[in-house]
Amino acid sequence: MSKTIIFSENAPAAIGTYSQAVRHGDLVFLSGQIPLDPVTMDLVTASTEAQVRQVFENLQAVCEAAGGSLADIIKLTVFLTDMDEFPTVNEVMGEFFRAPYPARAALGVAALPRGAAVEMEAVMGC
Repeated sequence: MSKTIIFSENAPAAIGTYSQAVRHGDLVFLSGQIPLDPVTMDLVTASTEAQVRQVFENLQAVCEAAGGSLADIIKLTVFLTDMDEFPTVNEVMGEFFRAPYPARAALGVAALPRGAAVEMEAVMGC
């Protein structure tokens, strides 16, 4: 089975040695997205809520480049530097997703790239 690299100009370009997403069979593996503005490549810093919203917008752009949408995500992993912000993730996630929701894990981490408060990665079914 071959793999296909997915790229969206509407999501931040990779800042390291990775692809935005890789399709393998009926699955698309989306790399972790931090709240970078895809135009300026600057970190959104207004609030944790703004960061979470930007991450979902970035994931959405990559899903669309792969021919899908956020509704096709089957597994979402959330990394937070402050687990007290988890209710914020739930609130904003409710703006982007409808039931049935994807499987999800949330992990507290010491730090994320560029000082972000949140990062998310996902697996999308095709």
